[in-house]
Amino acid sequence: MTTEKAPSPGISRRRLLGSAGAAGAAGLVAGGAAGAYASQAARETPEPLSSVGATAVPFHGGHQAGITTPLQAHGHLLAFDLKAGANRKAAAALLRRWSRTARQLTTGEAPPDDTGIALDAGPSSLTVTFGFGRTFFGKVGLDDRLPEALAPLPHFVSDALDPKRSDGDLWIQIGADDALVAFHALRALQREAAGTARLRWQMNGFNRTPGATDRPMTTRNLMGQIDGTNNPKPTDDDFERRIFVPEKGEPAWMAGGSYAVVRRIRMLLDAWDHLSLEQQEKVIGRRKSDGAPLSGGTETTPVRLDKVNADGSLAIAGAAHVRVAAPASNQGATMLRRPFSYHDGFRADGAPDAGLLFIAWQADPMKGFVPVQRKLDLGDDLSRFLRHEASALFAVPPGCAPGEYVGQALLEG
Repeated sequence: MTTEKAPSPGISRRRLLGSAGAAGAAGLVAGGAAGAYASQAARETPEPLSSVGATAVPFHGGHQAGITTPLQAHGHLLAFDLKAGANRKAAAALLRRWSRTARQLTTGEAPPDDTGIALDAGPSSLTVTFGFGRTFFGKVGLDDRLPEALAPLPHFVSDALDPKRSDGDLWIQIGADDALVAFHALRALQREAAGTARLRWQMNGFNRTPGATDRPMTTRNLMGQIDGTNNPKPTDDDFERRIFVPEKGEPAWMAGGSYAVVRRIRMLLDAWDHLSLEQQEKVIGRRKSDGAPLSGGTETTPVRLDKVNADGSLAIAGAAHVRVAAPASNQGATMLRRPFSYHDGFRADGAPDAGLLFIAWQADPMKGFVPVQRKLDLGDDLSRFLRHEASALFAVPPGCAPGEYVGQALLEG
């Protein structure tokens, strides 16, 4: 998605802090040119301190931001349940408030009654993405608009799910390249929900900070593996068809939207770290150093599943993760993976409670995530080092135009 620095129609977070700071400085200067300079500085809008802070992702558009947006350094995932008595009208009012606040925050504008958490920051690539869970529709009397693709995910052998950290009526994904900007959005949206919805669960994640490497590179997960090489790209001919609901798709209010599968996957890092480098690479099917497939080439070289070694063995083992998960092994099933890593401290046995907040986007989860996960369930060497502990599926409607709110076609159509 193209990013741009969007103008703010209201007072910006940076101007609030800059004006206060300049006014304070003026009070310490006894008149003269220095006082005049400070007064002029108070009237000017400070520019963000770096390109990271200056980058803004438009909130409005045909698709919601946060799907094809480049991975941000910080993320929060939240699910809410509607409170008793909250009807369709109340839900619409909440989505209207949320959309207004998200639009303000993504332009760097301070909303009314702002907490001041991010006063000195630019938008920092902030995105806010909204979705609806299956249970939402019955609670607001919209069972007739429930998408078929939002059917419950099947049970998988590797599942050890905590229902308290799964599912939910409403979902928000927040991403930003500054931790305070991300938390600021989380706090503002959580406050907006008061009286209408209560928090069901919340998860925090992170990725590598932009500029941390000498050139743009595919991110690594907490196992140290390059993760995301084979993701579909917006330049692919079939990208829109695979990731977004088509214009004439069903239901009509989801045209241009997508479906997000969210999984909290704990990594058994102590067990993984005890493997030799050769064993780790065999489990994945790629070199750890540069992500190149064991069938040869560089990171972006297509994987050759038919390649054999000199001794006749498969270059990429039969149960290697890249083989089992490959579209060629799953009748072309494709999804856009856009995860965050997480670390929630240490368990009672001393093992890190850490892993992946897996988020997969697709036009139909029954044709994207489900067949691939079923295949992984049956024979993926990596599964021995993973525990799927939470799961959810959300219908993420298309973006909205200025003056509209996300989900308006569903709630008012």
